[in-house]
Amino acid sequence: MLGLLGLALSLVLDLRAERAEWDRLAALQPEEPELFDPEMVTDLPEPAQRYFAYTIRPGTPLLPVAVIKMTGEFSLESKDDPKYRRMEARQILAAPEGFVWAMRMRGGVPISGSDSGSWTRFRVFGLIPVARQGGDPDHTRSAFGRYVAETAIWAPAALMPGPGVSWSTVDEYTARVTITHGELEQAVDVTVNPEGRPVEVSFQRWSNANPEKVHRLQPFGAVMSDFREVGGYRLPFRIEAGNMFGTEDYFPFFLADVIDIRFPGAQP
Repeated sequence: MLGLLGLALSLVLDLRAERAEWDRLAALQPEEPELFDPEMVTDLPEPAQRYFAYTIRPGTPLLPVAVIKMTGEFSLESKDDPKYRRMEARQILAAPEGFVWAMRMRGGVPISGSDSGSWTRFRVFGLIPVARQGGDPDHTRSAFGRYVAETAIWAPAALMPGPGVSWSTVDEYTARVTITHGELEQAVDVTVNPEGRPVEVSFQRWSNANPEKVHRLQPFGAVMSDFREVGGYRLPFRIEAGNMFGTEDYFPFFLADVIDIRFPGAQP
């Protein structure tokens, strides 16, 4: 009985921490955002200019904090035998400060929990811990890479040029955005098509998703499709992402269909 009470108390404390972090990030949305003007990005590499021209309509409030709800499939297995399971999740992105991704997996043994810049916490049957990590430099660095890349997918306003954000040219269709936050730094390549629609993001992620379970830099990336307009932004509603992106070992373990995107504090 005491063990069960301890698990219940741990769950309550984790949910309280998740709510507090979510609220902290949502409060970072500017109350009086600037409006997007293409002149703001004329000094950027040409692919970056096309990226912003496609994803943000002129006159749109620049809202860097985004909330995304999604369904889809997620694999905890391998490329050879992925055993995809249905999942639903909600996420808040507030680069460079942080993110929270709260997920529930359906089918088989139910798994639920959340990722953030500070933790990874998942449970089976809503109570029994099966993953509890975070609070160390490896986790922080890995999480930072993830949410910077996802910002390029769903929150382009957070990548406007300014302190801590710089852009450089990779090639005719790819620009590299580098985000610096304290001691953390992450570069992400954004590839666009001729009209500026982003088709993929890729980066070197600090990860231990390898047979040796050793943290090291390795390729990660995502492919985007099904773009729709949301409050002046054109954003993807279909994402496929995984480890070893761009290699023969690429494994898309994350297949998401977005059902809603909103910007906390935005005027209706």
